Amino acid sequence: MDEVLKAMADPNRRLLLDSLNARDGQSLRELCAAMPMARQSVSKHLAVLEAANLVTIERRGREKLHHLNAEPLRDIAEQWIKRYERAAAQPSVQWVHRYGGASDQP
Repeated sequence: MDEVLKAMADPNRRLLLDSLNARDGQSLRELCAAMPMARQSVSKHLAVLEAANLVTIERRGREKLHHLNAEPLRDIAEQWIKRYERAAAQPSVQWVHRYGGASDQP
């Protein structure tokens, strides 16, 4: 999970994931066209995403196509984020002490 969150921490990598989510199976050339950086930088970001299992590679002849693998993101949503949904749905102890509990009045 740490590797996935670390990979997602960079805004350029999130842009690459967004691009693959919009149109899966893009080549490096196609991904570079939409990114404001050098080809080598895009390659390095893709390598980080691949190491985190967020991107998979399909080889077609001499071309490599990049595919989004959203499974690690689903795992984080199911295993980690859902832990905090219950807490977010209930008023905090500080809120109850400050405002005296639930009320229909503003």
